[in-house]
Amino acid sequence: MPDVAALTPAYVYDLDEVGRCHDRLRAALPAPSDLYYSLKANPHPVVVARLAALGCRVEVCSTGELDAALAAGVLPAHVLCTGPGKPDAEVAHALLSGVSLFSVDSPHGLDQVDRLAARHGLSVDCLLRVNDAVPTPGQGLAMTGVPSAFGADADWVEAEPERFTSRACARLTGFHLYMGSNLTDQDALVAQFATSARTARRLSDVLGIAPGVLDLGGGFGAPFARCGASPDLTGLAERVADVLDVTFPGWRHGGPRVAFESGRYLTATCGRLRTRVLDVKVSHGRRVVVLESGIHHLGGMSGLRRLPTLAPELVRVHDTDERAVWSDVMVAGPLCTPLDTWARSATVEALRPGDVVEVPNVGAYGLTASLLAFLGHPAPHELVLDEGVVVHASRLTLSRSPVAGPPTEGEPTCLPSSSKCSVRS
Repeated sequence: MPDVAALTPAYVYDLDEVGRCHDRLRAALPAPSDLYYSLKANPHPVVVARLAALGCRVEVCSTGELDAALAAGVLPAHVLCTGPGKPDAEVAHALLSGVSLFSVDSPHGLDQVDRLAARHGLSVDCLLRVNDAVPTPGQGLAMTGVPSAFGADADWVEAEPERFTSRACARLTGFHLYMGSNLTDQDALVAQFATSARTARRLSDVLGIAPGVLDLGGGFGAPFARCGASPDLTGLAERVADVLDVTFPGWRHGGPRVAFESGRYLTATCGRLRTRVLDVKVSHGRRVVVLESGIHHLGGMSGLRRLPTLAPELVRVHDTDERAVWSDVMVAGPLCTPLDTWARSATVEALRPGDVVEVPNVGAYGLTASLLAFLGHPAPHELVLDEGVVVHASRLTLSRSPVAGPPTEGEPTCLPSSSKCSVRS
């Protein structure tokens, strides 16, 4: 195994912390309930395998995520396929892989799963994702109550219930609601779950179904690139159970089976990014620290203004000598674009080229939420620790593969964007 201390840049994931996060969240959820791990947070195979071993099901939204989950040992029966738009090939791949539960966002989504399931002689279950009428307070990232690609508006379902009924090979067996993400206030979590449960109750009556599954989503917050701990969720289970006792009195006996989702809470605090200082200088009166990690390693999605603004803490490692504290420091990466800036006015310890620093709490929405391919730099290493020992070391690579065999002599070659063809001679 490589010398962990010598490898930079490197994401370091701690499986012990994954286990602690899982245990804390399970204790905060009403029982019985299922917990889905959202692979979008961190699809590393060892992390996924650990969470599956702890009893998590998985929520995936692409063929790549599905394949990663199955390769990590997740059973197809424990997979929920989601996403507001699914290509036929993706749905067919999931069906042929044994997946039997899909979240659909419209009548077209129901028709699509029905058509493809029928083609392969299958019959599967679907959850109707619902976009509720109004957002709930305290959402870190609103995903409902606003115009959205996610879900069918609750008003639409109530106005045209006949369009949201089971198909021959795609049974409508429940609801999927996800109000928002990164909620750090327990009252806000209870409010969103209560709103979702009431909406699901109302739509169940409108559609005349007894849901078998009620996925209430998640939104459990956690720190991002800053020191600190995830919110204390003590007492949440009892409060949500009280809501369910009113809206779905049979839930304690599986009618419906209640489910929750999380990516961020389960993995955020398990990961840190270790990187090296490449340069330190003064530019127009401001100190500039250039790191070997930039938005291609962390924070790419923050640039879309859909995640919290990146303001990472830099924790110096190895050296323990006391240093002065600098303020108003620009922290930049090595990419040839001025957009590769983590912070424009940070407060950091005095740094020198060669220093190694760590960004804490980036186990979720770290590497795969970044601009990994931009400018072709190598991906950082990814190291997994179990009981303090490195048990897995790897590095993602990008490679180009042909989409078809090379044209043979006399066959036309066409570019998708062109109506003109040429013939090799």
